Amino acid sequence: MAQKRLSEATKKRLKAGRMLLAGKGCADVATAVGVARQTVYTWKGLLDEGGIDALRAVPERGRPAQLDERQLAAVRATLLRSPTEHGFATELWTLKRVGAVIERLHGVRFGQTQIWRILGSLGFSPQKPEKRAIERNEDAVRHWKRRTWPRLKKKPSETVD
Repeated sequence: MAQKRLSEATKKRLKAGRMLLAGKGCADVATAVGVARQTVYTWKGLLDEGGIDALRAVPERGRPAQLDERQLAAVRATLLRSPTEHGFATELWTLKRVGAVIERLHGVRFGQTQIWRILGSLGFSPQKPEKRAIERNEDAVRHWKRRTWPRLKKKPSETVD
């Protein structure tokens, strides 16, 4: 029988439970696992009543994820390729485009806020494309700045006393 992977929240509760069993105080445990002290007191109550298994059995809060790890990995692999390979006109991934790809791949539609969160969980961050023409010739720009610009630039007029 395959062992079920523990969520991050469950891992935190179990770590806190082991620390409490080792005699650590609630304030120290809260700081160590990054939760509010009151949360640790709640977990301590569960631990005192039902042992470490009671912490493991706490139901997860919130809506269950609509994409599993395998699906998220597929989304990540897709985003590492060019948007033009997926029928988009430019080389820029937008939230709207990512949403369209997720819907195409997995049949799940997300709002832009959730797409933003998914991208963050996959390790992506917002990037702004350079606002520079692809055709730009750096040598020509450098030459213009050195030769033409100084001739065109206004010089301070000489003042007459």
